[in-house]
Amino acid sequence: MTARTTAKPGKIRHETASLATVARETGVSVATVSRIVNGKSGRASSETVARVAEAIERLGYRPNPIGRALRRRASRVVAMLSPNLDNPAMAAIAVSTEAALRDAGYVMILCDTHDRPELQDDYLLAMRDQLVAGYIMVSAVRSQGLEQALGRGDPIVFVARRNPLGGGAFVGIDDRGAGADAADFMLARGIERPAVLMAAQNISSTAERAAGFIERLVARGVPADAIRRASAPGLSHIEIGYAAAQALVRDGGWPQGALCVSDLIAYGAYRLAAESGVAIPRDCMLVGVDGNAINNWIAPWLTSIRIPYEIFGRHVLEQLRLQWSGAATSEIHVPHEPLAAKP
Repeated sequence: MTARTTAKPGKIRHETASLATVARETGVSVATVSRIVNGKSGRASSETVARVAEAIERLGYRPNPIGRALRRRASRVVAMLSPNLDNPAMAAIAVSTEAALRDAGYVMILCDTHDRPELQDDYLLAMRDQLVAGYIMVSAVRSQGLEQALGRGDPIVFVARRNPLGGGAFVGIDDRGAGADAADFMLARGIERPAVLMAAQNISSTAERAAGFIERLVARGVPADAIRRASAPGLSHIEIGYAAAQALVRDGGWPQGALCVSDLIAYGAYRLAAESGVAIPRDCMLVGVDGNAINNWIAPWLTSIRIPYEIFGRHVLEQLRLQWSGAATSEIHVPHEPLAAKP
């Protein structure tokens, strides 16, 4: 048996009725309709108020409580959507941002998207139902729900990876600059033709690190076709690092040095080196990007560009506050720390 909905006689139900729809039906401005809906009729005549009220009932318009809460900042809850929280870098960003929000009187909800667009959309919808005051998208991926959220003008700050749809507030590092610094560091240590290990699904941040590395090497006289590059598919950067290192070795043996576009990729490459009897860093210098706090405990062999994730939170909060106030946002590039050789 099929369920049916029967409308009352004389009433039109329009599920997508909006303030603009009511304004068109009544011949007044959207601003006037908004004021009447919010109980602030102002200079509107009693006839106008009655006409708007009738159109609201006839069209089935219902005020959007989510949009209203966002505009008034009634909510003190902010959602962070981040992939792969087992990655120490993602966890460090979450810790920094949660502390900054808590100090400002907000509560943060943390969701792991696993780099999957459909899961990201599920969380965007669920958090919208919770009337959150804004979203922090760490390493976001392109998705329909993200496009809709941006179209609505929801307060969103992108972190570590730029908005895959373009524009928007961003907090991260100069990834190309980090790659260039890694190239200079290796060349200064006599590593004339270093390689680069990356993910096959290279996204903006890691792709820019690799590009900056290669561009600097070429600018300093290394032939482009002499720069060996290896990648592997997958989402786990440790597994990618292991598989990419295997491909690199098969294609010409171990290089004197290699940029790993994340610390986790360096961990995977190190595992292969240990299994192959290759001493790191004596036989091959691995340079990572992140500077994970656990490196001193589990990876003293790794030279890594350290990103000060502990200060990301205050920049994220500031970008949210700008959006809440209607002010313009910007791209914030937090300086990464210079490389230093291991003693």
